[in-house]
Amino acid sequence: MKKLADDVEHVSRLYAERFGIDRDATWFLLKLHEEVGELTQSYLMATGQARSKGASPEELATNFHDEIADVFCQVLLLARFHGVDLDQAVAAKWLVWSAPENR
Repeated sequence: MKKLADDVEHVSRLYAERFGIDRDATWFLLKLHEEVGELTQSYLMATGQARSKGASPEELATNFHDEIADVFCQVLLLARFHGVDLDQAVAAKWLVWSAPENR
């Protein structure tokens, strides 16, 4: 996961430099919120609960998948910015429940 986070950081840094964005702690959190909003909108559109704006079902599905990727990448960036070891955090919070004594 660290390699992926490093690659995503590189792209995000290039984007920020190109558009003059100061990626501070607030930006990372608000950008995640923005992407979750876009994911919500794409889900509603893909499931027929919002206007499709002329997009085909295939386009709506692709957009939904793209928005999931955006949210995932923003989570990686937020964690990286705050020094969170996601492998360790996921293991401690989620994967611990897969141990036989916790089933």
